[in-house]
Amino acid sequence: MLSLNKSCILGVAESTEVFLSFFLLGFGEQRIGGRSREWRWRPREAAVVVRSCGGVGEGNGRGISMERLTKERRGEGDSVLDLDPKSGVAGGVQDVYGEDQATEEHFITPWTVSVASGYSLLRDPHHNKGLAFSEKERDAHYLRGLLPPVCISQELQEKKLIHNLRQYQVPLQRYMAMMDLQERNEKLFYKLLIENVEELLPVVYTPTVGEACQKYGGIFRRPQGLYISLKEKGKILEVLKNWPERRIQVIVVTDGERILGLGDLGCQGMGIPVGKLSLYSALGGIRPSACLPITIDVGTNNEQLLKDEFYIGLRQRRATGKEYSELLHEFMRAVKQNYGEKVLIQFEDFANHNAFELLAKYGTTHLVFNDDIQGTASVVLAGVVAALKLVGGTITEHTFLFFGAGEAGTGIAELIALEMSKQTKAPVEETRKKIWLVDSKGLIVKSRMESLQHFKKPWAHEHEPVGSLLDAVKTIKPTVLIGSAGVGKTFTKEVVEAMTSFNEKPVILALSNPTSQSECTAEEAYTWSKGRALFASGSPFDPVEHNGKIYLPGQANNAYIFPGIGLGLVISGAIRVHDEMLLAASEALAQQVTQENLDKGLIYPPFKNIRKISAQIAANVAAKAYELGLASHLPRPADLVKYAESCMYSPVYRSYR
Repeated sequence: MLSLNKSCILGVAESTEVFLSFFLLGFGEQRIGGRSREWRWRPREAAVVVRSCGGVGEGNGRGISMERLTKERRGEGDSVLDLDPKSGVAGGVQDVYGEDQATEEHFITPWTVSVASGYSLLRDPHHNKGLAFSEKERDAHYLRGLLPPVCISQELQEKKLIHNLRQYQVPLQRYMAMMDLQERNEKLFYKLLIENVEELLPVVYTPTVGEACQKYGGIFRRPQGLYISLKEKGKILEVLKNWPERRIQVIVVTDGERILGLGDLGCQGMGIPVGKLSLYSALGGIRPSACLPITIDVGTNNEQLLKDEFYIGLRQRRATGKEYSELLHEFMRAVKQNYGEKVLIQFEDFANHNAFELLAKYGTTHLVFNDDIQGTASVVLAGVVAALKLVGGTITEHTFLFFGAGEAGTGIAELIALEMSKQTKAPVEETRKKIWLVDSKGLIVKSRMESLQHFKKPWAHEHEPVGSLLDAVKTIKPTVLIGSAGVGKTFTKEVVEAMTSFNEKPVILALSNPTSQSECTAEEAYTWSKGRALFASGSPFDPVEHNGKIYLPGQANNAYIFPGIGLGLVISGAIRVHDEMLLAASEALAQQVTQENLDKGLIYPPFKNIRKISAQIAANVAAKAYELGLASHLPRPADLVKYAESCMYSPVYRSYR
């Protein structure tokens, strides 16, 4: 009969998620893990002590709020600062980064069912080190004969892998190779991605992830996240419990209706949550085991997919209305019930009509974030603030014209208006008049008010109707032109030349993804503007040579922002996302642009420094959460930047006992 004293249990469970192959008092839920059905030991009383975080403040109420976009749907007066007194801050996990508390020199134990060893250890991506297992580890964990005799370093493994990746000529092959590595050796995957982020970011995310989603059914090998379909209605909580990890801190969820600029890809949109969460870990330092990708499958209206024999989703038209909203509501309730109040839920690539609705409905009850609306807005505002250091003038002295009035366009426009309002103390209704939007029917003006969707109405100004983008540019004479419509080749030579005719340094942001949907290329922008444009895009472009000068196009990639925001929310224990946090994130990113960057025409800092950038953003976001009374991790750390850096996941191999 086995006996364990209580102090032993506390010591082990505090830092490591222990799996035992025998029954103990307090064992918990059944776990479906890999090849067999296992029991996860979860002590009910001893293992984790969650602090009671009473006294969370109401905030000072002074912040300007993007909630104006969604106020109609929430109800007058509702705010993310108005916390339901019945809504506790229970659930979740106190020590998110427990597994990383030990230094890299300390030994750890690779627990799975029992101590992982032998063949099972080589098949466990969380602990597998491949040829990097030492001689001592091979003896201790029964690996003799299962590996070739050579022992190599993680650095040499990384060198070999990046060499192999560069042999592939097709981007999708590189993507599949990276996904295979993630399933085989998690730490090596993240080390490779972090050390080669500028080269591999376009592989694991946009633009390659777009093609991966289009072909996801054909390249599908093993599940990388949870699939919740209409078949699971009424038992979503049970489905969430099937996921092997319990300590989830960030969820990225999509319904696949608007994947990048590619439209409805249904269940095959799973590539987006998987890719986003890879970046949360690599760039923001969130533990991979604390991340959960989810696709909600309500069908697809993509006829090509419905006829595709390899399609992996429900073969039916999309559910809408009550059926859709009930499924989403059950999902949101189940997530909070299973993972607690502090789990971040990021909505990704929902269609406009659902994206605004979900953000408005759950923004006051859950910790939710929409990267298409809020993340894009924050990263673009940072680029604009940096660009003004070259162009001159304050943000209120400039005029903005958007091509595209969907989630991204209106989200960016609102955050820019909020920044103007913050700087001038003028009402946001007044600052909006400096911002104009063009949709598929032309310039958004008052005379179109009756036919406009609710999120476009704040942007309807007094003006004669204007039918085309070119005419709008000539009429409005903007200093900043922003494309977010997902329609390629719309910033034509005539449009760029018109921008250049009344601006010494026109700011042109072609944000649509993937590359095929970009409003113009970097080469076109620099050539047509005679090298005068300040250009950035959503997808990456190579440097351009024009008249003997090299131009380095910036990339207005959301990856600058959302990992840092996520880390800031986690380390502060935030329970709501407030618009002032987005402004704080933008300010932190803009501050990272050096004069050297600006001299090269860059309005964003190099991606090679992204982990340090994310720590700065996280610190700013966390500081704002404490200021607003929305943070539950108390007391506040004295140095938030150092604290953020100390909490970041490290992909360096650990030594096993």
